[in-house]
Amino acid sequence: MKPAEIEAFFQTLQAANPHPETELHYSTPFELLTAVLLSAQATDVGVNKATAKLFPVANTPATILALGEEGLCEHIRTIGLYKSKARHLLETCRILIEQHGGEVPHDREALEALPGVGRKTANVVLNVAFGEPTMAVDTHIFRMGNRTGLAPGKTPLAVELKLLKRIPAPYLQHAHHWLILHGRYVCQARKPRCWECSVAATCHFKDKTPAPT
Repeated sequence: MKPAEIEAFFQTLQAANPHPETELHYSTPFELLTAVLLSAQATDVGVNKATAKLFPVANTPATILALGEEGLCEHIRTIGLYKSKARHLLETCRILIEQHGGEVPHDREALEALPGVGRKTANVVLNVAFGEPTMAVDTHIFRMGNRTGLAPGKTPLAVELKLLKRIPAPYLQHAHHWLILHGRYVCQARKPRCWECSVAATCHFKDKTPAPT
């Protein structure tokens, strides 16, 4: 995709949704970190259902720890891999209290040192909670980077670095959400809805899906 096409691509997405937001429900950086940690191999809808029950009871590192593993599991057992996620979250809470005064650190290295928090999760927290122009490459963004020609790459990190280099600075703050939402609802994996895609004119995907008859 050429620079002019990339500009048009994001200009179009911005015009349709000037202030995109994550679909995970949260009210503090810790709630966001918790929700993102729980969202691995789970839908945002499923995570929101679980946190709607968890957060009114426990939404700080101290109150999560007070639940213990069994108590935490009771609140999140509807989410896939809930036992391992509970252990990761409890250990993360201990580290936050012992090393960061109970606060979520505004630092990539410190975030990635937390159990269950990889580069993608750290990027989400840095972008959504702290407003940094990071790019959390999930399956949707990885697919779109390659399918559209926006940022082809063989690994999530390769796609991430290429997106950060190619996306014009004015769009970087919200690009992560525009791409995720477009990939989730329009540029879907099995059958992209090309006939209703607002950025089809700049997309380099050759086998565009025709409109259903």
